Amino acid sequence: MSDARKISKRKFLTGAAGVATAAAATTVAAPYVKAQSPIKWRMQTYAGAALGEHVIKPSIDAFNKAANGAMEIELYYADQLVPQGELFRAVQNGTIDAAQSDDDSMASPVDVAVFGAYFPFASRYSLDVPALWNWYGLKEIWEEAYNEIGGVTWLSTGSWDPCNIASVKPIKSLEDLKGLRLYTFPTGGRFLERFGVVSVTLPYSDVEVAIQTGELDGVGWSGITEVYTVGWSNVTKYYLTNNISGAWAGSYFANTEKWNALPEHLKTLFNLCMDSSHYYRQHWYWWGEAHYRTTGGKLELTTIPEAEWATVEAEALKFWDEIAAKSPRNARVVEILKKYAATMKAAGAPYRFG
Repeated sequence: MSDARKISKRKFLTGAAGVATAAAATTVAAPYVKAQSPIKWRMQTYAGAALGEHVIKPSIDAFNKAANGAMEIELYYADQLVPQGELFRAVQNGTIDAAQSDDDSMASPVDVAVFGAYFPFASRYSLDVPALWNWYGLKEIWEEAYNEIGGVTWLSTGSWDPCNIASVKPIKSLEDLKGLRLYTFPTGGRFLERFGVVSVTLPYSDVEVAIQTGELDGVGWSGITEVYTVGWSNVTKYYLTNNISGAWAGSYFANTEKWNALPEHLKTLFNLCMDSSHYYRQHWYWWGEAHYRTTGGKLELTTIPEAEWATVEAEALKFWDEIAAKSPRNARVVEILKKYAATMKAAGAPYRFG
C-alpha cells in the first residue's frame, strides 16, 4: 500500500471525533427553535366568567393545547382589562390583542356596527346569522368596513341566543313595557325606547345587584339560557317569550399588526377554533332555550298576544329604513336583510312559519 493511501489509527480517530462533534452541534441546535418564547396574546370577551365558560373558553383552551407551545392566549372576561365600551380602542391601540364582542356595545367606529348584537328582527333563528354572513354577502361588507378604519381586523361573526326580556314585573302587553328600566344593548335599547322602555347602561358585573336594589327592572340582553347561567334568574321573576331578535350577532377581532405577524398555520388554527366556538354555541343555546323554558322552574313565562306584537315587527321595518338612510353601506346591509327575509318567507317551514 502506498504512503498516500495509508492512514494512521490516530488520524482516523481524530477525524471521527470531528464528525461526531459537528453532528452533536447540529443535534444541540435543533431544540433551540422549540425553546423560543411562545407568542402571547391577551384577549377579552364581552361575557362574564360564568357565560364565558361556554361562549369562548372551550375554544381558547383548545387553541392553547393545539398550538403546542408556539402560542398562548390569555383570556379575560367582561371589563377585566378595559370597560366594554372601550374594547374596540383597546384592540386598535394594542392594549389587548384580540376581542370577542358585538360591534355595537364595543363602540366600533364603523357604520355597520349598528347591525351587531341585536338588530331588531334581523334574524329569527340562530342559523340565520351564519347564513347571512357566509352566503348573503355580509362577510365581505364587514371586511370592507373594518379595512377602512385600520388597526383592527374583523375575523368572524357567529350567532348567540335570542333577545328576550327577563324582569321583576310581568309583561303581557305593550303597555307593560312603558317605564321598564332594562339593561340592554345600544341599538336594541334605542328600538325598545319606542315602546316606553328606559335603556340603562351598566358594567356587566353590576347588573344583578342593580336588579336587587331596584335600579333595574330587568334585562333585555339575552335569551333564557344566559338568564339562568349567569344568575339573573335568581333576581327576576318573569320571562317574556316574544323576542326582538332571534340571535345575537357577535364577532372576533384582532389587532391588525398582531394578526398579520402570525404565521399562517397559527392563523388557520385560530380560524378553526373560532368555528368550533360558533358550533358549540349553536347547539348549547338551542338546547338551553327549550330546556330552561320547560324545566327551569324559576321564571314564569309570559307572552304578548301575536296581533299586538305584530305592531313591534312593523315598527322594526321603519327602523330598518331609518338606519339604511344613514350610509350607502348600511343601505346595502338592509337590502340584504330584506332579501333574506323574503327568501325565508317564500321557502316556508321550517325556515319560516305562517
